[in-house]
Order: sequence, then C-alpha cells, then structure tokens
Amino acid sequence: MRQTLFRWLPQIALVILLALLLGWMGHNVLENMRGRGIHAGFDFLRDPAGFEIGEGLLDYDASQPLWRAFLTGTLNTLRVGLPAIVAATLLGALIGLGRLAEHPVPRKLCGALVETLRNIPLLLQLLMCYFALTSLLPEASEAIAPLPGFLLSKGGLFLPALDCTQTCMLDLPAAEGFGISGGWSLSPEFLAVLIALSLYSAVFIAEIVRGGIQSVSRGQIDAARALGLRPLQVLRVVIAPLALRAIVPPLGNQYLNLIKNSSLAVAVGYPELVSVANTSLNQTGRAFECIVIVMAVYLSLSLLTALLMNRYNTRVALRGTR
Repeated sequence: MRQTLFRWLPQIALVILLALLLGWMGHNVLENMRGRGIHAGFDFLRDPAGFEIGEGLLDYDASQPLWRAFLTGTLNTLRVGLPAIVAATLLGALIGLGRLAEHPVPRKLCGALVETLRNIPLLLQLLMCYFALTSLLPEASEAIAPLPGFLLSKGGLFLPALDCTQTCMLDLPAAEGFGISGGWSLSPEFLAVLIALSLYSAVFIAEIVRGGIQSVSRGQIDAARALGLRPLQVLRVVIAPLALRAIVPPLGNQYLNLIKNSSLAVAVGYPELVSVANTSLNQTGRAFECIVIVMAVYLSLSLLTALLMNRYNTRVALRGTR
C-alpha cells in the first residue's frame, strides 16, 4: 500500500500543480479583462444563439440558448468522428494486410495508397473530397443509385429511414422535381469530412497493423502452420492476439488525432464544434470564453478516448501474458 502511494504521489502532485497554474492564469486573464472594461464570464451561454445550424442530431433553432448550440456542435463532432474511427480501423486493417500480401499486385497497390495519402495534407484531401462531391456528382433530378434504396447526388447521400409514426416501415428516398424527398439524408459536407478523415487515418493505421503483425515471431507462425492450421486460422488464433499488444497503444494515438483533426471540418462548412464556436464568437465577442469551451471539450474527448484505449490495452496485455 505504501509503495503504491509513493508511486502515485509525484503524479498527483504534478496534477495539483498544473491545476493551480491553470487557475492562476485564468484568474489573471479574467482580472485583466475586467480591468479593461471587458465583461467576462459564461453567463452569455444562456442568451439566445441568434443563428441557425444546418444539420445536427438535436432539434435546434436560433431562439434557443447558446449552450445548446455548443452541445449541437459537440454532437456533430462525435457524429462524424465515431463513424470515421470505425471506417478508418476497418479500412486500415485491410490495407495493412494488403501490404503483407504475398502477391505483388495488392502489396504494391496498398503501398502506393499509403505513400500517397499520408504525404498529402489532410486539409487538401478534405477540400478535394468536398469539391468532388459537389462538382462531379449529378443534380438531384438525375441522382444515381449506388445501392437499392440509396440515392447519391450533389445534395448528398440519401438512405432508407425507418418511419414509426404509424406503422414501422422503410421510408425510401425518391427524386421529386429538383430535389429528393423521403429517407435520411447525409449532407455533402458531412460525407467529405467522413471520407477524408477515414482515408487519411486509415493509411496510418495500416502501417500500425503491418508493424504489429511483423512483430510476431516467425517461429510461432511456422509452428501454427506445422499443426495444420489454415492461413485464416493462423491469423485469427496466433497472429492477431499477439499483434494486438503492439497495435493498440499507437492505435489510440491515431484515434486521438482523428478526433482533433475533425476541427478542420470548418473549412467545408460542416457545423461541428469549432464552426459553432467561431459563429458564437462573432455574435457575442466572447473570444476567451469560446476558446476555453472548445479546449475543454476537445480535452474531455481526448481524455475519454485515452481512458477507453488504455483499459482495452490492459485487457489485451493480460490476455497475452496468460
């Protein structure tokens, strides 16, 4: 017990010191602002927002308070960030396995994809995706159907939606005149951010997966094959459990980067947290408070992501040592 206390004592002291330092800095900033006649505080969050938000998970209008606008922006960040994490993980695993393929065609194609995407800035990829969606796709009246019940046009992607107002049934999108009605719509801004984040993060995850698999000793793989296991069984039973111990820690860093990189969505007009904060700052003039809110939200999301990944990493490590 005493050893545990002495081990944690320096970290606790560091956290307390950082909290005191941040509190002192915040107090000085607020005092200087008051000294110059600048009203400071977060009471403005109760005032009506005065601006609309184009899309979101919550019912929101301009008459609602600013705190609800920030909440809508935060949920929009999660709305694009969480699906991007899933898509980047799946795509990154496939590309990483392709980099290790014995056949040269998939190996070289995956290698070229990794080298290309990770050397192009994310902002440029985001703009390219947005302009491709809004310039190359047809108008709503000529929308294409990539899958049955799906419509894709310059207005975004329209999917079937479950309508339970009377009897639960699928509400399918349909082209009507110059627009598309019915179904559930995903805006081109959302799609551009989702595609760019997924692709950019996937190529880094692919290298993490490749490195994790290559960290498994060749002797264990040969032993599994000698026992008569098929290639997929070797991957699932032997390689994957051992490789996860090397994959999970850097994978968590990529998830953190993805969440923070979602702030670039403001460049294409997707109303996530930073976009809402910029509009709120222009409406109220409370620059310091808006920046503090954005920092606090991203810090909370990053700490939560790190906590979840650390817990999973502990489980993987324990399983690997039994």
